[in-house]
Amino acid sequence: MRIRTIAAVVAIACLPLAAQAQDTIKIGVIAALTGPFANTGKPFEDGIRTWLQQNGSTVAGKKIEVIYRDDGGTNADLSKRAAQELIAREKVSFLIGFSLTPSALAVAPIATQGKTPMIVMNAVTTGITAKSPYMVRTSMTMHQMTEPFGTWTGKSKIGKVYTLVSDYSTGIDAESKFIKGFNEAGGKVIGSARVPLANPDYSPFVQRIKDEKPDALFFFAPGAEDGTGLLKAFTDKGLDKAGIKFLGVGDMTSDTPTLEALGERALGAVTVLNYSTALDNDANKAFLKAYAAANPNRPPATFVTVAAYDTMGMIYETIRKLNGNVTGPKAIAALAGMKWNSPRGPITIDATTRDIVQNMYIREVKKVGGKLVNEPIGVLKDVPPQ
Repeated sequence: MRIRTIAAVVAIACLPLAAQAQDTIKIGVIAALTGPFANTGKPFEDGIRTWLQQNGSTVAGKKIEVIYRDDGGTNADLSKRAAQELIAREKVSFLIGFSLTPSALAVAPIATQGKTPMIVMNAVTTGITAKSPYMVRTSMTMHQMTEPFGTWTGKSKIGKVYTLVSDYSTGIDAESKFIKGFNEAGGKVIGSARVPLANPDYSPFVQRIKDEKPDALFFFAPGAEDGTGLLKAFTDKGLDKAGIKFLGVGDMTSDTPTLEALGERALGAVTVLNYSTALDNDANKAFLKAYAAANPNRPPATFVTVAAYDTMGMIYETIRKLNGNVTGPKAIAALAGMKWNSPRGPITIDATTRDIVQNMYIREVKKVGGKLVNEPIGVLKDVPPQ
């Protein structure tokens, strides 16, 4: 195993010269394409497919080839091996994907060693781009969502909030950042609870919250299924009828399957996210049209799909800037500081941190034209990653 590792490192060190001579530029995708986190990996495929169908597979005279590797989302060792193989054997010029933070962290030293830009399209842990000078993020950070959302909540005449989050590091991070923004805006947290990550039962927590009579509940859990379970308990216990608002991060009310499963129970839920299919801008309209044509049998586009779509666009722009002569150092220099007109609105890659600056949208579930949608009701402009 040690010999193989050394051989991979030697091969990686030789990559830049080999890559320059190729007429094909290869992009390696490392993502959860199967298993419980495929709801992040499969939208990567959808977004990439949309971009390629809309823009073609040639740029600056170079053919683009996309190579997928499935890491299941949670197998960091598999992510690392996939990166080594993609760089050393396939000679990719870019590594993209990374459904979850452990995958991104595992690949960071490989990208550094191989001088290969890696673009994170989903993992949200704040500060991870510091782990490699070759890491860029096109998704978002937990800070971008929750602290500004807390500030907005405190300024929206919502005086008392109860927080309920999953009991693990990201849930606790979401809770602390929301509370910070909310308290600084003059709000008061009247109670907090943490739910076991595995097999959560929300009913007793929801009853306790109802008894406390807050103006709103802030909720965070790692998946849309948890949002469905919580919102069902929320309405079954009559919190909505008691005038308590539901607040959460955007995937709690994803267009599908959550809104379909909840139906009118979801009405009035307010969430924060960097995207909504209901955004009224030209780039989003063009994207949704292209998405429908490229993915006729897939669910509606999500913020993950958009991150993948934007990533491909920024790679194409990088290749154009370099006239097809792509090396790792030149590519990362082109990506750092890049501005891009995304379906989610204008985005910028911070030149120093290589992390994303973008709008965050406050969305409320409404019925529009007989269909439930996450209607934007407010925008937080140019939110930094931390």
